Amino acid sequence: MKEFPAYAHFIDYDAWNNIFRKQLELPTDKIIFSDASFFKLKRYLPVHIKSFLPGSFIFHSSYYRICPNKNAINITTVHDFTYEYFRKGLSRSVHCWQKYKAIRNADYIICISENTKRDLLKFIPNTDENKISVIYNGVSEEYFPLVKINEEELPFPAYSYLIFVGGRSLYKNFKFAVEAIIHSTLNLVIVGDPLSPEEIIFLKSRLPEKRYKCVGRVNNQQLNILYNRAFCLFYPSAYEGFGIPVIEAQKAGCPVIAYAASSIPEIIGDKRLLLSHLDITLAVEYLNRLKEQNFRKQIITTGLKNAFRFSWDNTYQETLKVYALAQKKK
Repeated sequence: MKEFPAYAHFIDYDAWNNIFRKQLELPTDKIIFSDASFFKLKRYLPVHIKSFLPGSFIFHSSYYRICPNKNAINITTVHDFTYEYFRKGLSRSVHCWQKYKAIRNADYIICISENTKRDLLKFIPNTDENKISVIYNGVSEEYFPLVKINEEELPFPAYSYLIFVGGRSLYKNFKFAVEAIIHSTLNLVIVGDPLSPEEIIFLKSRLPEKRYKCVGRVNNQQLNILYNRAFCLFYPSAYEGFGIPVIEAQKAGCPVIAYAASSIPEIIGDKRLLLSHLDITLAVEYLNRLKEQNFRKQIITTGLKNAFRFSWDNTYQETLKVYALAQKKK
């Protein structure tokens, strides 16, 4: 079990079904309290902690919560502004209320990209920019080039498929990816939630069933295998706070074709396969360019180099600097 600093403590809602929580090994003596009752309501409310340490302490919520304790130094991480751009109704109102309250009450703010910082200052323009630090996300070390794999683990022959990873909301432009595939001989591997009835109808109307497969949610090891033998990752999303699949693919030696929108130009490094606009002709042109072996090798090499910029260790070290600054100024 990893050693935690003496000053680190956690609030744990262990009954909440969270796949990332299951990967954490939190020592019981570091958990202040664990209470899953009424969590769907509590997740929107401030966290009341009686002072258990002399003097001030840092409260860094994983999701837009604050601690009203007078000794608390509140730090908030802002991921993106998806709700502001793409949601409507009650869910948008509740989310924005919680997020803006956390931002306005934060002593320090961490944004996961420069693009997210720009969005923050756009939607909450009175925010003190001096309180904001940009700290990029990391990407798991479980993504790396593989020399040998079991070909039977692949849904299609190696390098015969394009991979689409993540959500398929409208702004992710999944249908655009399908339309691009139609104009190629590539197959399509879909990673993420099961296909909806509407998506199945759409796919059947555009592609033979033998040319696509949804593999569902897979673990890092399985996704690394898929990246390693994919012709490319196709990532036409119109909005990302960061865009982790882009770096995952690069770390695995998989070329990436992406849309030049939001944070993607900021993180991708080599921009030769960035779509300036969502145009099928341009997408097919890029797919054809990747068939040229010298060009493909260049893209893979620059991608591997770029991916070294992003690690969870770097994220950890940069976050510690914010903590040190917060403690110094308190």
